[in-house]
Amino acid sequence: MALNKSMHPRNRYKDKPPDFAYLASKYPDFQQHVHTSLSGRPVVNFKEPEAVRALTCTLLKEDFGLTIEIPLERLIPTVPLRLNYIHWVEDLINGPKQPRRGIDIGTGASCIYPLLGATMNSWYFLATEVDDICFNYATKNVEQNNLSDLIKVVKVPQKTLLMDALKEETEIIYDFCMCNPPFFANQMEAQGVNSRNSRRPPPSSVNTGGVTEIMAEGGELEFVKRIIHDSLQLKKRLRWYSCMLGKKCSLAPLKEELRKQGVPKVTHTEFCQGRTMRWALAWSFYDDVIVPSPPSKKRKLEKTRKPLSFTLTEAGLNELKVKASAIGCTSCSFVDCITALVEKTLTDLRVLHKRVPCREQEQGLFLTAVENTWIHVRQKRREHKRQLRELPRAPHCARTSSQTTVASAPASTQNSNTPDDSCQNTTTPVQELAGPQQTGSGAYSAETSKHNIPAEQNEALENMADEDVDMESSYTEAGQETEPKETPSAASEPPAKRPLSPGAVEHFLFKCLLNVMQEVSDVVIEMHWVEGQNKDLMNQLCTYLKNILLKSVAKS
Repeated sequence: MALNKSMHPRNRYKDKPPDFAYLASKYPDFQQHVHTSLSGRPVVNFKEPEAVRALTCTLLKEDFGLTIEIPLERLIPTVPLRLNYIHWVEDLINGPKQPRRGIDIGTGASCIYPLLGATMNSWYFLATEVDDICFNYATKNVEQNNLSDLIKVVKVPQKTLLMDALKEETEIIYDFCMCNPPFFANQMEAQGVNSRNSRRPPPSSVNTGGVTEIMAEGGELEFVKRIIHDSLQLKKRLRWYSCMLGKKCSLAPLKEELRKQGVPKVTHTEFCQGRTMRWALAWSFYDDVIVPSPPSKKRKLEKTRKPLSFTLTEAGLNELKVKASAIGCTSCSFVDCITALVEKTLTDLRVLHKRVPCREQEQGLFLTAVENTWIHVRQKRREHKRQLRELPRAPHCARTSSQTTVASAPASTQNSNTPDDSCQNTTTPVQELAGPQQTGSGAYSAETSKHNIPAEQNEALENMADEDVDMESSYTEAGQETEPKETPSAASEPPAKRPLSPGAVEHFLFKCLLNVMQEVSDVVIEMHWVEGQNKDLMNQLCTYLKNILLKSVAKS
């Protein structure tokens, strides 16, 4: 069982995962589903519904003293994930200090939330169910665990949520409601067709459940909106309304719906167990409730990583300012001058870039590297010059004609094959860092990699990461290349390999944020990883930029 360190801190399985070997020796029904891996470890095949059911029943028996039965054709819950939800509800209602009343919307055949809540905290539950099979099993599971005094399982009509379930209990105030909505809108979604990100690995466990448990009209989004609609009429009949979501994309529109309806208290969280991610949303109409902060913010702070950086000292900034003025920069600010030089180098390297909002005395660039043009630059230039020397000499008359043509050509064309001094004199160590070049959008996720990026720029990056942006490059809007004045490797590569425009780029090596900042009398350049395939590539580019700027100072 793959367990995640970001499980709820009170989850008993967070630091002590189940001992399959011990459980197999104690429970024969579970033993037949435990196998020994090549490394000698006991493992369970989570693709087999029988194995998942056996593990759930075994854990409930061993750790909570509960005996349950679940049919294979209905949803089989995982215990650690359900515990996460129970513990979060404890956080919402300020702990299990006194008997509480809760509602489980669609309790399922296992009736697992009421059974756990009643056993752990002596909570009273009203458990609703629309499916006949689930209702019968839930009732039996409550009775055989002698919890009928705390759990009331009621059969309700199809599409009933809260309003009809509370018709007979007009005076009771409930502390919370819980719900696992049907995640999918149709059979295709349930099978993962066109609904699962292609970058994600396949699910590690089998998907079980009846039609009413996993599918509903409009999917979980519309299902939860119906609960929101009921809550607008019930309001303070419940202190907290909550739902668990299977898709992160459902969270934002539901929070927006609550905002539009003027709901005063709203919060959310994440539930993690191995590859399985769930998101929970809760809202309240009470002014005195304590709203817990989303734990995901704490995890992001824990994962903060330092960006790549280098410093340009005061001694060399004046020389770099002169060099920047030579390429048309009229600003007196060192930050603006260094940014202009960096942009010039990025354009020469064909690295797409666009300025993004940032703080005062700072400039920010969002970079998208499509190809590795900064490695082996001198080697490529020497190879290109060698190829030129080996070209067959033209007849005297032809050379005369050719020289006449060259003499009348623009200066930029005449010098197109002249090596760039800054590149020619650069003894760059990036060759030692070179890894295999890869294409394709990366295996690293932008959602988990934007660590330590200034808050002012996060929103801009969110909007830019998945859309075509009008970045600076050495290409015209029509898709035809314009000849750069100093292009380290463009001359040695055929035009067919060059991207035409940012909008045409489907694959990239990496994306990063580059910040140029004033620190006292020095200028610091930082590069923050956003996403891509290989962070070494960003390291190489950082080293290249550092060498270009420092060599420019040395030459001066």
